[in-house]
Amino acid sequence: SAAELTSKDVVIEVGPGLGILTKKLAEEAARVIAVELDPRLVNVLRRELPLFTNVRIIQGDILKITPARLLEDDLGALEAGRSYKVVANLPYYITSPVLRHFLEASWKPSLMVVMVQKEVGEAIAAAPGKMSLLSVRTQFYGKPTIITQVPRQSFYPPPKVDSVVLRLDVYSKVPMEMSDAGGFFDIVTRGFSSPRKQLRNSLAQGLGMTPDQVALLLGKAGIGAKRRAESLSLEEWGRVWELFEPPSKLSPC
Repeated sequence: SAAELTSKDVVIEVGPGLGILTKKLAEEAARVIAVELDPRLVNVLRRELPLFTNVRIIQGDILKITPARLLEDDLGALEAGRSYKVVANLPYYITSPVLRHFLEASWKPSLMVVMVQKEVGEAIAAAPGKMSLLSVRTQFYGKPTIITQVPRQSFYPPPKVDSVVLRLDVYSKVPMEMSDAGGFFDIVTRGFSSPRKQLRNSLAQGLGMTPDQVALLLGKAGIGAKRRAESLSLEEWGRVWELFEPPSKLSPC
């Protein structure tokens, strides 16, 4: 229900497993592209889903297949200019790589609904004061919302951690005008290189500047030099980037 599927939607499902969720998706969406790494589970899926003609099962590593490649055989199911949705029950160790795989793709989804480890979901949806590099990287591309908590007792055998269902509404246009997202994230990464240090020190260490030089530039951005990276909002990081990056990297207004 969090994905708000319609009969016109194309869905990429990552990690369909035994196909329980796949069946429900197929009943509501126009097309489901299920990507499973384990060839044994792929065989199970093909046995369990023969009646669903709108399901395509692909055996492979999602991180090695671009969204464009996944969708190229299903373009007819997509209206002109229409995006797609991603639904995933992710192995916790690849949560961040999978999010980046879709959010940094040339063809982005309009919506992602993923089950992730509780602590990871809370980090992604964090507000200034508890931000992390993962928060900034994700919120740059979309608005995260924790839909529901999923206690470990919901599974058998129970894992060692609790989970949450996270919804990410992906922006059709990123909130900051820039031509070099890589440069922006480089600055943010340097800022979080020593997250417990004051920003003047963590940025100085990463950029080869003195703390006083950094403090002067931060002051021009209206940001206190003694603040820590976790306290900055996405908009404040944009102001930091504009001051620390060469003007030639900024998009023309």
